[in-house]
Amino acid sequence: MAFSPTFLMIAAFALHLAAAVPAVAQPGEPVKIVTLGTSLSARGGWQEPLEHSLRTCLNSAVTVVNLAKSSMTSEWGLTQIDKVVAERPDIVLIEFAVNDADVTEFMSLSRSAANMTEIILRLRESDSRPAVYVMAMNPVSGLRGMIRPFLGDYEEMHAVVAKKLGAGFIDHRPAWARLSDEEIAGAIADGVHPEPVAASRVIVPGLVRALAASGCITAKRE
Repeated sequence: MAFSPTFLMIAAFALHLAAAVPAVAQPGEPVKIVTLGTSLSARGGWQEPLEHSLRTCLNSAVTVVNLAKSSMTSEWGLTQIDKVVAERPDIVLIEFAVNDADVTEFMSLSRSAANMTEIILRLRESDSRPAVYVMAMNPVSGLRGMIRPFLGDYEEMHAVVAKKLGAGFIDHRPAWARLSDEEIAGAIADGVHPEPVAASRVIVPGLVRALAASGCITAKRE
């Protein structure tokens, strides 16, 4: 089901007025997370470490379901909402900027923003009303970077959309920026896809900080 641009604008404004800070995982309570996005999630390898880290942090039952798919854009993401909703997640993590920004996809910035708006609205209005977080992922380089000359613009637009709708925005770029050029080259050898171990080491701590409502139980005991 597609929404008209007018409906999206009205609904987005109404949701923005009513939106609160996204709910996050509470210690001792079970949580189900769904990841939706590109190959950076589909083959990222960070979901299992995230599950383990959150489970340890919160002393909770944590399940992460990966519904991402390689080579997909936010257009495809729109077709997957029913599948995401069927999982009845507590939290949904979304990233599509890296492929929406690929010039061979012919995805305009405005279309990408409209898609992300519709995805967030439909998820937030579903029965389970999950907390939705949009993510900016890792740097790209080489030929894969050359076909994404405006990636930063797409990432920033997705951040704007998320914040306007009261969704969360998790920015992994500062964590990657703390690595040296040599470390990044070794971690992202093909220019776009981090090695799973490196991806987990860099982004999972930030995800745990964002999703653990009151901090880690283990940290409090120290």
